[in-house]
Amino acid sequence: MTAPASPSPATPSGEVVMRTIAMPADTNNNGDIFGGWLVSQLDLGGAILARSTALSRVTTVAIDALTFHRPVAVGDIVTCYARLDRVGRTSMKIAVEAWVHRYSAADQQQVTSGHFTYVAIDGEGRPHPVKR
Repeated sequence: MTAPASPSPATPSGEVVMRTIAMPADTNNNGDIFGGWLVSQLDLGGAILARSTALSRVTTVAIDALTFHRPVAVGDIVTCYARLDRVGRTSMKIAVEAWVHRYSAADQQQVTSGHFTYVAIDGEGRPHPVKR
């Protein structure tokens, strides 16, 4: 017996960093959107916030946590929200959430949440302090 999914928050946390539409080419063998595609959207969204925070290039160094709450369907409008949780000397921890708006529903539903760590890097790819 599986435990019921924990209720997701009623509203997104953070700022909108990107929005896209889930397409048929991104489906898995069950007809849902492939989880790897969704992870890449979260990573891109988190990187957008990290880059604007560091005012430099950034690289993903860790996915600290990732939870899939609900499946994403073809045609869903996927919106990624990101929130800066912590800034270290060269690193940033960013919480990222994916929410969908389904054509058959009036409200958004949270589908994924995670925590990513990014590092500010210079032109040669070496870590450097985050500009504050």
